[in-house]
Amino acid sequence: MTKILAINGSYRDDGITDQTVDAVVDAARAAGAEVEVVLLRDYPIEFCLNCRECTQHPGETPGECVQHDGMRDLVGKIEGADAYVLASPTNFSSVTAIFKRLMERLVVYAYWPWDMNAPELRKADTPKKPALLVSSCAAPGVMGRWLYSTRKQLQTTAKTIGARPVGTLFTGLVSKDPHPELSERVRSRAASLAMKLVRSP
Repeated sequence: MTKILAINGSYRDDGITDQTVDAVVDAARAAGAEVEVVLLRDYPIEFCLNCRECTQHPGETPGECVQHDGMRDLVGKIEGADAYVLASPTNFSSVTAIFKRLMERLVVYAYWPWDMNAPELRKADTPKKPALLVSSCAAPGVMGRWLYSTRKQLQTTAKTIGARPVGTLFTGLVSKDPHPELSERVRSRAASLAMKLVRSP
């Protein structure tokens, strides 16, 4: 059974990002996958201290952070998953602050001793797990994918944890209604992309 971990960086309950992730999750579960959803807005993660203690030892295994919070448990979930949904709406041309906080804490996936100029990703040479990238924005979706940094940041997150994007779902024009509803077209697309996670080798 495929184990999928969905990490959602939205602030809003039942917003477009939540609805899109739910559509992916429902389709994946209907296809037999085991899915866990992590809502970063409810998850106990502190800010990175930039001490780099977690980066000093080599190897593919993520380093250990000096902070004893929910990140250790989340890293365990990331390591145990076969596929991922990485989701964040676009806020101020970027992923949300809570998703960026997660990104910074993913430094545990880097080997960066003090005598090296730049970090090496621990998962650079491992087989890549599939990931679906999900976002939304006020602009048309096609424009949002290329004008904003959200997609690139989600791609960077996937690369850091040893994943490869197999699809992107970027829903646009979502700011005209305080309570937007996911369209059937996007819902159908979400279900289709979910199969890429379930069936990817």
